[in-house]
Amino acid sequence: MSDLVDRLRNRARELGFDACRITSADPPASAPHFLEALEEGRHAGMEWLARNAAKRCDPRQVLPGARSIIVLAISYTPPEETAPDPAADAAERQPTGVVARYARHNDYHDLLAGPLAELTRWLDAEAQTTNRSLGYVDTGPILERDLAQRAGLGFVGRHTNLISRELGNWFLIAEILTQADLPPDPPARNLCGKCTRCLDACPTGALPAPFTLDARRCISYLTIELKGSIPEELRPLIGDRIFGCDDCLAACPWNRFAAEARLLASHRRPDLDSPGLLDLLALDDAGFRQRFAGSPILRTKRRGLLRNVAVALGNVGGKESLAALAVAAQDPEPLIREHATWAIDRIRSRIGVGGAG
Repeated sequence: MSDLVDRLRNRARELGFDACRITSADPPASAPHFLEALEEGRHAGMEWLARNAAKRCDPRQVLPGARSIIVLAISYTPPEETAPDPAADAAERQPTGVVARYARHNDYHDLLAGPLAELTRWLDAEAQTTNRSLGYVDTGPILERDLAQRAGLGFVGRHTNLISRELGNWFLIAEILTQADLPPDPPARNLCGKCTRCLDACPTGALPAPFTLDARRCISYLTIELKGSIPEELRPLIGDRIFGCDDCLAACPWNRFAAEARLLASHRRPDLDSPGLLDLLALDDAGFRQRFAGSPILRTKRRGLLRNVAVALGNVGGKESLAALAVAAQDPEPLIREHATWAIDRIRSRIGVGGAG
């Protein structure tokens, strides 16, 4: 089996994966903590987590007869960010929004599906048994971060995300559940030390304690998964973020070791590095679908993205944003109208009613 594992790692690397580790299919020891989070409602509106909780706590219920889990890492380390050109005409500038770094690529679910399926087929063929394997790209009912830590891919940091000594925070994970009995790798040990930078960086207090995430306050949840109105008390804390949030990840000192992205590098979307908020607010349904074709931002639908854009304009926009927001306040979609009206009131209170013009 050691020869098979060596060839498996080589094949994974050839397909573009940045790391390949193995653990058993036994239930993760952290399962009770997951159930506790569900009981306390920290999963917010993500009810699917509760519906298949039993499977998440035991991978063998997902794939009967599963004996091993292969965990794969895919780096999306961003290039060095450059400062805006100071010579640019200030009159042409508009407020811009922030998109989570993983989403500044085409949708990773689609990009990784092919390589993962190929690796899964390769494993089933090379194992030369009647084994069956099942691959997931962030879609399976498993506690993937806990399994990844047990496989030694990285350790779960205080911000509840995976940290790798080689990849920092900037990587995605995928898994293959298999009936093949492969030798497991040793688990990773936590290397956070006394560092609390990630907890201190969270704008909304979504990390109330180390290794504890309250999704109800997490900007990633509020701007992506939440389908309704963003709580008013949290809107000012969202700042200019319009899809996800990287603050806790970016604060981690382990990022200094982050490896350059390979598989995803050619799928970057530079147009999402700092998109103009007024341009986004003007999108109709057809324009939204065209602008974000192939992007994970499609998940929010137009109503969700423009909701987020309105909140961002309320936080960072000025007089130049009021006319566009007034149009949005008449949009057929009630969710957009509500948040655009809030943004108008917030800007007016900040610049003064007289400055609204």
